[in-house]
Amino acid sequence: MKKIEAVIHPFKLDEVKEALERKDIHRMTVFEVRGAGSQQGKLKQYRGARYIEDVAEVKIEIIADDDEVSQLIDTILNTLRTGELCDGEITILPIEKIAHLRVGKCS
Repeated sequence: MKKIEAVIHPFKLDEVKEALERKDIHRMTVFEVRGAGSQQGKLKQYRGARYIEDVAEVKIEIIADDDEVSQLIDTILNTLRTGELCDGEITILPIEKIAHLRVGKCS
């Protein structure tokens, strides 16, 4: 099993969710996150003082079987890729075990 984490722009969330639903992927966790990648945040000014504000983004987490991972990555990439800077990023992590709390089983 693998955990797929995708950090994307908030306005792209609905597009990604719809694309994944067409592939019968309905289980995901969505977080509101803040950060600064290569763009180094947004330069702001308040009362003459300049500061850098982190960018608001969305992080999607999906747990998938090994044979589904490449299809999920392709779906996310095709939905998000514009060729511009800061389209987002996808991380794939191995999952050792998952404990299901309601039934008390590990898988």
